[in-house]
Amino acid sequence: MGVRAARTTGPGSTRAVALDSLVRLGRARRTPAVDCRRLPLPSGMTLPLGCDAVSVPARYGPLVLPRLPRVGCVYADRADWWWIVPSDSDVALEWPAPARYAPGALTPDAPDTPGLIHRPDDDVPYTPPIPLYLALCRVTGTTPSWSRPLTA
Repeated sequence: MGVRAARTTGPGSTRAVALDSLVRLGRARRTPAVDCRRLPLPSGMTLPLGCDAVSVPARYGPLVLPRLPRVGCVYADRADWWWIVPSDSDVALEWPAPARYAPGALTPDAPDTPGLIHRPDDDVPYTPPIPLYLALCRVTGTTPSWSRPLTA
């Protein structure tokens, strides 16, 4: 059961648009126009939920890794560590700075394609996004967005 928004297509007619369609349209508008590299997944991996990535400066990588209950594919270069997460793992989450969310697992700032430093034992490349989010909040000293006081 998805959330739907009504869209008028003519006099007196309405067509429902699913929330996931609206998210995809918004994401398509944000796709970078610069030359990007996609993180290459190891052969044999399956992507039942699509593929995005979350990057953090390399100094945080070793602090985050032991805090995760499951680690999927992780990539690194001198500047950043990248975790593969399911597509749309940024919906309703404000990833803590200095983390960056990369739709499509594109690495626009990487001079070279980051190298794979961890591969899971199974064929699913994902690190669960909520534990990753909480670990990143912890190491960056950020309060999770759902725990912050509401302001009017």
